[in-house]
Amino acid sequence: MFKKTALAASIVMMSTATVYAEGPYRIGITQNNVGVDSYQTTYESAFEAAAEANENVEIVVLDAGGDVARQIGQINNLIQQRVDAIIIWPTNGQAVIPAIRQAHKAGIPVVVTNSKIAEAGLEYIAAFSGPDNVQQGASSAEMMCDALDGEGQIVQISGQPGYTTAMERAGGFEERLAELCPGVELLETQPGNWNRERAQRVMEDFLTKYDRIDGVYAGDDNMGVGALNAAKGAGRADEIVFIGATNFAVGYDAIERGEYYGSIYQSPVDDAEAALQTALDVLGGQEVPKMNFFETPKITAEILGEFDRPVF
Repeated sequence: MFKKTALAASIVMMSTATVYAEGPYRIGITQNNVGVDSYQTTYESAFEAAAEANENVEIVVLDAGGDVARQIGQINNLIQQRVDAIIIWPTNGQAVIPAIRQAHKAGIPVVVTNSKIAEAGLEYIAAFSGPDNVQQGASSAEMMCDALDGEGQIVQISGQPGYTTAMERAGGFEERLAELCPGVELLETQPGNWNRERAQRVMEDFLTKYDRIDGVYAGDDNMGVGALNAAKGAGRADEIVFIGATNFAVGYDAIERGEYYGSIYQSPVDDAEAALQTALDVLGGQEVPKMNFFETPKITAEILGEFDRPVF
């Protein structure tokens, strides 16, 4: 079973061999919006569990609730507390840069988790830990091309506007789609804001507007299942291919039922553990790559049995 990604497995091996000269370390984390979906909720629980299991770590856990101004305030608060390191899941990859720069000036290493910040801020961070969202989008495009045999009309439901993950997945999908199967036309893209109900409403509008939709690409399975539900309600689900990313349990189950073509397997547990270990490696003086991507493979009905059902 696919229980650990390659990076997560290497993290386990590193943690058993690493000896830290000082400690305990006090690490602060400010997250994007824990209440918005089960991925972020599971991430938070896994992060807290990983920290609790390590006697060398004390944590301060904060959540921005999707509000970039609130997150900037939380970063400043952590700087004032003089934590040893800050982990940030950015609400907006551009707007948080000045606060990250302040942490850098204060000598506090910053690890960005899950969603990258804008390129202008990379010089102020110690490392990024998370998935390669551009590649995820490209992999979803490859599945779409296979499912439609290179011909058709599709729509896209993207994530939260201005959010780096949403932009990278959409960009990776669109670029690879145009390159690999120019016969597939992307009719329109609308944001679903990572929310299932919002995505369902977006899809209802698409179904009203377009008589023919051959495929739907959603930035995550939470939104993808919302689109699927809308198509079911309109009696059109059987004529549409649904492909997502970040395989949620509901997406996994829909693949198993034959209602959903495929997704990208991404574990919030691996994500959280990788972020904490990256921060510890930085604090321990190890040489850490600037970009730490963990593996996120394609998942379809043909290989579903190779993967554990997601816990979120």
